[in-house]
Amino acid sequence: MDNVAANAADFGDRAQQAGLEASNALLDFEQVDIDRVAIDRVVIDKVMRRSDTWRGGDCRDSSAQAGLATGYRELDEELYGNGWPLGQTIELLSDSNGLGAMGLFLPAMEALSEKGRWQVFIAPPFMPYAPLLDARGIDTQQVLLVHPQNRQDLLWSIEQALRSTTCSAVFAWLGAGEYRYSELRKLQLAAADSDALSVLFRPRQAMYNHAPASLRLEMSAYRQVHILKQRGGNQAVDVALGEDNDVPGQPQLWELPAYPDNHHLQVPALGA
Repeated sequence: MDNVAANAADFGDRAQQAGLEASNALLDFEQVDIDRVAIDRVVIDKVMRRSDTWRGGDCRDSSAQAGLATGYRELDEELYGNGWPLGQTIELLSDSNGLGAMGLFLPAMEALSEKGRWQVFIAPPFMPYAPLLDARGIDTQQVLLVHPQNRQDLLWSIEQALRSTTCSAVFAWLGAGEYRYSELRKLQLAAADSDALSVLFRPRQAMYNHAPASLRLEMSAYRQVHILKQRGGNQAVDVALGEDNDVPGQPQLWELPAYPDNHHLQVPALGA
């Protein structure tokens, strides 16, 4: 009987010890799960704070992020957020290399001049015309020109400018080359970490290629803007920009044809 009692006691001790070990293991497992949940929440919160994350419940009336006023009433009325989306890439497709289309962004550039940060022109086909920018209230001391030597440097320069906190606007001319979706997506992700106005100028033929830009516009006629795509808003919309939006006595930059096959018509400076 003594042996039985001793064995029973030993078994009880071992069972109790095994129970403690199992309990501790369970606590460790639960702690691991809790840690994973905490990490997942941090990751999810970071993603949800991104400007390019769309929520299914978003709508124009209640949760649209306010955009930067374009300076053109008709265009603001059609854009999600009533203005240019910041922290997202905008593609403007034009066969004039984006020269005449720069008039579309002059009011925004003037507003951004108040921030005292760089407005970067990357690979512009012509030299910006300083007197025109100055006449429109744009601080030319804040305009930075970047001339990449090759395609790799071009993409790198755009990405670095978008990731920089010192830029309020990034205008980049991609030219007629082909770009992979992943390359453009990388630029979109870089823009999402900033609050800059980010514009990529591309030829009209690029409209047939998929692109991650949140807003894609086409300009093929005088003062005519076609909204090809916009996240959360109306698409396939034509917008006519009235002359009543123009600033009296100041150049509007609407009259600069620079088609690739008409080099003899091109002017030596952007806006001259």
